[in-house]
Amino acid sequence: MSEVAGMWSQVKIAGKTADVYEPAARLDASAAVLHLHGHGLQTLAGNVAFSAELERHALPAICPHGQRSWWLDVICREFDPQMTPLAFLRNHVVPFIAERWGAKPPAVGLTGVSMGGQGALQLAYRHPREFPVVAAISPAVDFHQWHGQGLPLDEMFSTREAARQQTATLQFHPMNWPRHQLIVCDPTDETWFEGVERLTMKLRSIGIPFESDLETSRGGHSWDYFNAMAPRVIGFVAERLEQESRRV
Repeated sequence: MSEVAGMWSQVKIAGKTADVYEPAARLDASAAVLHLHGHGLQTLAGNVAFSAELERHALPAICPHGQRSWWLDVICREFDPQMTPLAFLRNHVVPFIAERWGAKPPAVGLTGVSMGGQGALQLAYRHPREFPVVAAISPAVDFHQWHGQGLPLDEMFSTREAARQQTATLQFHPMNWPRHQLIVCDPTDETWFEGVERLTMKLRSIGIPFESDLETSRGGHSWDYFNAMAPRVIGFVAERLEQESRRV
């Protein structure tokens, strides 16, 4: 607890709530973390494990509330009847980050868990030059498997196949990809591990560089595992954002 000296607060962006972390030891370097929450809607606000790592690396962070939208470029009425989640991130959240902290792409590192993990990959794969640094924890890559269960996903897509066409595995370009990727998943994650493994195999077969940890186990698809990955994930993002700053 003593390592967490910063403060969480809430703001409104385009009428929508976001949780914001301000580290006590803010450095002059202009970089920030954009974190996307999972289907359970739990952000990093008040999370000791992630807050401690953000503080350790002096990184501010923002966690917008996206409802059960899957962070796609598809209308989800639970989130907004007119604006897609990805449009909200690029057109409203990213400018907010630039205004508040002076961090503009490519100095915005993406992280996320579960639904948000695949959302972070979606954003990075679709706009790799803007978001070259991404770390996904237990990403729900094959989210189309949940189609037909009475969730907002059913309204977003007419069929499971239509949903599958929007999965992250089908979004990256073999010649244009984020330079820094970290993908981690507990091997006992019965719901999402197979899709994560398939994604990493495809990346490897094409020759796209990435880092991964598909061996560490800390309780499956749970916050015990997510929190255990906090040092690796935030450390990776901090290191790679620093590399990008030197590159620019």
